[in-house]
Formats: sequence, C-alpha cells, structure tokens
Amino acid sequence: MTTGEDYVYQSGFGNEFESEDVRCPGAVPKGQNNPQVCKYGLYAEQLSGTAFTAPRTTNQRTWLYRILPSAKHSPFVAYAQPHLKSDWGEQHPNPNQLRWNPFDIPSEETDWVDGLHTVAGAGDPKTRTGLSIHVFLCNSSMHNKAFCNSDGDMLIVPQEGVLDITTEMGKIRVNPNEICVIQQGIRFSVAVTGPTRGYILEVYDNHFVLPDLGPIGANGLANPRDFLTPSAWFENVTTDYTIVSKYQGHLFKANQDHSPFDVVGWHGNYAPFKYNLANFCTVNSVSFDHIDPSIFTVLTCPSNKPGTAVADFVIFPPRWSVAENTFRPPYYHRNCMSEFMGLILGKYEAKEKGFCPGGATLHSMMTPHGPDAQCFKDWTQKQLGPIKVAEGTQAFMFESSYQLALTKWGEKTCNKIDEDYYKCWQEIQNNFKI
Repeated sequence: MTTGEDYVYQSGFGNEFESEDVRCPGAVPKGQNNPQVCKYGLYAEQLSGTAFTAPRTTNQRTWLYRILPSAKHSPFVAYAQPHLKSDWGEQHPNPNQLRWNPFDIPSEETDWVDGLHTVAGAGDPKTRTGLSIHVFLCNSSMHNKAFCNSDGDMLIVPQEGVLDITTEMGKIRVNPNEICVIQQGIRFSVAVTGPTRGYILEVYDNHFVLPDLGPIGANGLANPRDFLTPSAWFENVTTDYTIVSKYQGHLFKANQDHSPFDVVGWHGNYAPFKYNLANFCTVNSVSFDHIDPSIFTVLTCPSNKPGTAVADFVIFPPRWSVAENTFRPPYYHRNCMSEFMGLILGKYEAKEKGFCPGGATLHSMMTPHGPDAQCFKDWTQKQLGPIKVAEGTQAFMFESSYQLALTKWGEKTCNKIDEDYYKCWQEIQNNFKI
C-alpha cells in the first residue's frame, strides 16, 4: 500500500484487489461473494466491466458491499449541458492541421461536470464503437453531486489544478503530470481549488491495458507496480444527492437521499487507478535513426484488429537523446492514425512557439505534419552529442485508428483555433542540389 495526504492506495495494474474501510473490519465476506446476510447490514452489489462470459484473462468485475444499493434513486431526467456531444454531424470535415490556443477557464462558478466540453470524436456509444476527446474547464467543486459514465472509460489528464476525486472504491488525488482512469459505470465526484483545466480521452469499445513489450522484454515503459488504486472509504450521510449519468452521449440526472460513496468494502479487478507520468521508463535508440513514437505508449485501448488501437495514450517525457547522424526531432510524416496532442507543461521540442500548456493540436488521418521550419534548421545544423531533451516539459498524444470529427464548440465556438498554424511550415526551404 502507498499512503500520502490521507489517501491510501494499493499498487499494481489489473490486480485482484480486496479493501475494506478500517472502521468496519470484516466487511468483505470470506469464501463467497453474496452471503444471505452481509456483515453490518450491508448490501452486496456486483459491478461488471465485461460480459459475464468474457475469458478469465480479460474478465473484469468488482463486488461492492455498501450501505444502500445504487438502485435507490428517483427516475433519471434530462440534465442541461450543451457542451458535451456525441453527434459528429455538426461540422463539415476539416482535414487541415489544427492548433488550439489554451482553452479558457470560466470566471463564473463552474464545476467539473458543467465544465466538460467535447472537442472531437468518432463512432457511437450506442454501438460501443469509437471515442471522444473532451476538455474540462472549471473552478469549483461538485457539491452533493456525482458523475457516472454509462458510455465508456475516461482517461483524465489534469493540466492546471489538482483533482481530488472521490469514487465508490475510495479517494484519489491527481496532480498535473499524473493521470487517472475511471471506468464505465463507476460513480465519482471531483473537488477542485481554484482554476482547473485538463483533457479527457473517452473510449467506448474496450478498457485500457498496458501495451505488450515484445522484444523490449519484461520491463520498461509504464511498470505495473506504479499504478495506484484507492482503498475503501465510505461516508454514511443522509442528504440530497444528484447523480449525473452520461448515457448515449447525453446527460441525465437523478436524485437520491444518501451519498453514493457508501461502499464499506470491495474486492475485484474493476476499479479506478492513477499513474504518475514521471515514473515512465523510456526506451530509445542508442545508435542511429528515430524510433516510432509507439515506444512512448503508456496505455492502450485495443481494437479487434491486432496491433491497431482504438486509442493509445502516448507521452513525450524528459529523456536522453544520443542517436548519431540522425535528425532527432519527430520526422515529417503522414499517418493512418489520428493524432490529438496536448501540453501539460513546458515547451514541446518540435514546436517551441505557439503550442502552449492548456492548448492542443490535431493532425488528422493522412494530414502531413512535422517540425516547423526553425526546428528543422536548428537540428540539421546542431552539433550532435548526448543531449537531455524535453527537460521541464510533458507533452502527450491521444492517437486513434478512428477518423475524428470536430464539434461546433471545438472548431468555432471556443474561438481558440490558431488560424496561422499552417504558416509554421511555409518557411521550409528547397535545399535540393545536384
């Protein structure tokens, strides 16, 4: 277990965990999941993240032992939130290279749910295919309010401000340069202090897993023991509570007279987790040439096509660059994947100007991109030697095999697209000589 600031975590990725609040020892029954009478008068409830008949190696479920079952609430009704979308027919397709200046954090009081804005996406949550990319822009905590995503899993990347997240399985504190994943169906509430901003990758098809390492061997990249899952914590309060549910791309709300965070104990392998990006162990070339960015994959959501992801979460952390006779920044390329990038802190190595923390870029499928003119000039003339690159910087990429369509907010309403982005390549010179 790992502790810090009253947050207690269990380490490991995809483990079979068992946890109970210290106030109620023995809350998790021994030897069976669903006894006739649970200790302390608790209710047993199973949360299934996969089909009952999924193979054991991929089956995910957790048993919760709670004060009241989650079914005790009023009927769901529509919840007005105009910025969360899954209708990809709003805008005409746009194949251009796109860059967003930092998204504005509102000045009026806005919590995490009301501060969700969809930028782009593909597919359909009704058929469990595709993904959405959102940003969250908020400045106040969710009071007596919880969120539940019935459509898919959310990978949350804070960029400014700290997220104090209460989930049914316990509490998680997520700082910038950390991430957390909250899976489909898990209820949670987000508390913040002051202006808060970040990014979300939501996937419908599958769950996030660690990428296979292949010839790298048994170790490296994101190591399983560095992933932290919360320990059981509960509150037993009678108060008006609002449950906001994301269902088929729309938001609904229901009322109940008690806290949803009343799970006294739980066991299983379907639970939220966090990860500190500083723990990522990079690998790279120690001879020549530039290795593909897949070596920087932290988590992947696989598709049914082998080797092709619904979405990869990739980072570009501080690291040594030693390749000889090699153009070291990202090479110019066109990709059969869509690439959405964000910047958590610092300056991105391939474009030091214009791409700012809290902003983003989108290079769509087969849209050419690469270093700007100045970066190319600098690195073709640089004396090569061992260099520590990206110090004080953390950029990331949501990469997907799906074509991404923009929302109206993402392309127009947010008013953050840099119309001059294309100019960073216009000064590239014709150096051809015979």
